[in-house]
Amino acid sequence: PDTERTVHQNGYDQDPYAKEFGINISDKLTSIEARVLPAPWLKYHDTGKESECLPRVGEWDMKNKKVVNGCIVNHWASINFSRSVQESTASGFCQELAQTCKLLGMEFNSEPAIPMYSARPEQAVQVLKHVYNAALKKLKGKELELLLVILPDNNGALYGDIKRICETELGLMSQCCLAKHVFKICKRYLANVSLKINVKMGGRNTILLDAVSRRIPLVSDIPTIIFGADVTHPETREDNSPSIAAVVASQDWPEVTKYAGLVCAQAYRQELIQDLYKTWHDPQRGTVTGGMIRELLISFRKATGQKPLRIIFYRDGISAGQFHQVLLYELDAIRKACASLEPNYQPPVTFVIVQKRHHTKLFANNHNDKSNTDKSGNILPGTVVDSKICHPTQFDFYLCSHAGIQGTSKPAHYHVLWDENNFTADEMQTLTNNLCYTYARCTRSVSVVPPVYYAHLAAFRARFYMDQDSLSVKNANRTNGSAMKTMPAVKERVKRVMFYC
Repeated sequence: PDTERTVHQNGYDQDPYAKEFGINISDKLTSIEARVLPAPWLKYHDTGKESECLPRVGEWDMKNKKVVNGCIVNHWASINFSRSVQESTASGFCQELAQTCKLLGMEFNSEPAIPMYSARPEQAVQVLKHVYNAALKKLKGKELELLLVILPDNNGALYGDIKRICETELGLMSQCCLAKHVFKICKRYLANVSLKINVKMGGRNTILLDAVSRRIPLVSDIPTIIFGADVTHPETREDNSPSIAAVVASQDWPEVTKYAGLVCAQAYRQELIQDLYKTWHDPQRGTVTGGMIRELLISFRKATGQKPLRIIFYRDGISAGQFHQVLLYELDAIRKACASLEPNYQPPVTFVIVQKRHHTKLFANNHNDKSNTDKSGNILPGTVVDSKICHPTQFDFYLCSHAGIQGTSKPAHYHVLWDENNFTADEMQTLTNNLCYTYARCTRSVSVVPPVYYAHLAAFRARFYMDQDSLSVKNANRTNGSAMKTMPAVKERVKRVMFYC
């Protein structure tokens, strides 16, 4: 490959400085042992022609399948913000989408609550509220459940405005589609959008077959909650913007497929998640406890009727230099959140760091052997390496869980910092790989474990919630995170579903 060619051209073996220090650099790539984990069987609804599916090389499709739990959409409306799309074309597209949802096993009303509304992008705020209130009036107090929105291909801040208003002011789920997809209706595109609508409305697309038969080690035996956490920071020049932390947690067991998400703003460039657990003094109630972990544990109990007896916590965005600091602070926050719910409630915790920002690339030994590579010539999905290039004493591994599309696939590096559940290497690697096949937004295995992916999406979504004033808070004090107060709260009915998908 190019890497070997570059090393050869640079001629490190002839470098006088390297010789002086006794450094020898091989011009050959290191050969390491790897194994390929099998893809898991996936379960779809029994009424479809195919109720079970085994992915081939990290991908599959929705042909002959129905989602395992279809959502119900009785009341929906649509808005067209694109001048280039005629109202009849837009209405036709929405009908096609509704039909696709029904074919995939959802209960979707063919008729919108009110006729399609066309408007200019600059009228977005007024139009969204008008459509919501018009539907409320027409439905005699019943709330609108879903809003389909057609956007111009270049829509600037419009997408963010729609998400902010719908999710923090109206408590309404929305699905945006670009005008270019409306003109050229593609069945695969409609199926993908339908999958997103299903999970946003509380449905489930697929689950692991092993979850149904209770065969997932250290997950299926007792109620287990899986967390994903991420912090996104503003660009360097936006030094008055806060960092945004997002935490998602599974809300179903034993399926572990549905994730509720919470977001919060915190001090600029603060890497530790400040709101995992918090206490404050209330004049009436005295000392009050709260925080993201506590809230998600409570919602898990409401959803499943059981309290979690095991916690698996995947944490993204941490460099090796911060491992110790993050583990001490965030593990302590998890413990305190559990203890605040019930005395002596301390479920065992497994704390895993997920890293994508590294420079390790893995190549197939024989690039021409098609049985050892995917369509793009990359290593097969499920390839795992846990020796030679890993830490000599700690519990870590590289996992390439996805099939490549273009360029060289980059494996994710998983580092188990704390493990009270006593996972074996095989159990942790298999669980992580299998979860990568449950990502809701596409019929492919993904490159990082879904709870982390969802946390990243939720944190990215929350950037849109910071209105224009909050992005330019004058003289915001970074140390006490004074910019935090400008993050509007997500509505309760939005929090409970996968709104970030």
